[in-house]
Amino acid sequence: MESLLSLAFDNLSSFDGGKIKKGLKQVEGLLAQICLSGPSSPRKQSASPTRERERELPSRKVLADLSSDPAFREFFKLQEGFEWNIAQRLLTTLDWLVVRGGDGQYDLLIVNALDLIQGVLLLHPPSKILFSRSVHMNLLLDLLEPINCPAIQSATIITLVVALLDMPQNMRVFEQLDGLLTVTSLFKSRETGREVKFRLTEFLYFYLTPENPGPSISIPRAEAKMSAAAGGPGLLLQRSPSKLAKVFGGAGGGGREKERPATSSSSSSSASESGGNGMTLSVEAKKRFVDRYLPGVVDELLKDLNTYKPFGGVLS
Repeated sequence: MESLLSLAFDNLSSFDGGKIKKGLKQVEGLLAQICLSGPSSPRKQSASPTRERERELPSRKVLADLSSDPAFREFFKLQEGFEWNIAQRLLTTLDWLVVRGGDGQYDLLIVNALDLIQGVLLLHPPSKILFSRSVHMNLLLDLLEPINCPAIQSATIITLVVALLDMPQNMRVFEQLDGLLTVTSLFKSRETGREVKFRLTEFLYFYLTPENPGPSISIPRAEAKMSAAAGGPGLLLQRSPSKLAKVFGGAGGGGREKERPATSSSSSSSASESGGNGMTLSVEAKKRFVDRYLPGVVDELLKDLNTYKPFGGVLS
């Protein structure tokens, strides 16, 4: 597995779009091998050629089965360190693509990278801690700006949900960096397409659900190794200032590359209404946050949550 990752990482580190595409395909193939079982053994007699082909296709593994799968155990072990952590490598590649892809030439690669980040975070939840760093959260927020195509915006919203799920510390970073302003401004814009607005509505449903403190994940030593080996945020490629403030009439043209401190009201609410661990926030507090940007909409969203229980009710 190390040799496969080494080849993929070499391609992902390239400055050539073709090689980056190949690296993304190699990562996708590796994740597919982990998530899919081998083809079923052929029977002596087949009812039809169609059924024969269906049996030859690999079937999905049940999530509960992965823990006992040797390939998955090896994959999970490798993800604990900087050298083989796929999420970190994909984020570095994604940052490069965003910098170089201003004319849209790398849009498809950006979407592919986001899809793979979603998969890696679901297979290795500890990698979500990467998004407790503002430099990585900022990257997702910049991809929600109106300058990006709808496909990138939709893929980013899904990635954001995965990165925030069961990670209250990541949610607080999202709020401190004016993530709600970014989401609600895009939602209110007349230029935002129907599909993106649908995804944004799903995100707001998710944001307004009760928070799960999740596992006790402190920043592991692997994360410290990642930061040290990468040379810290200073060595990451820097993007141009955020255009969100200009598009929606905000003051100044400064980007989110500089960490934005939480507003005093947000900070006080967080301090007074957080859970015992100082991380989780009550639904009422989050409702007030959303109501600042979308007045009159929150009650309808909460009513839908109670009535229709989106996401199968697992977040209720």
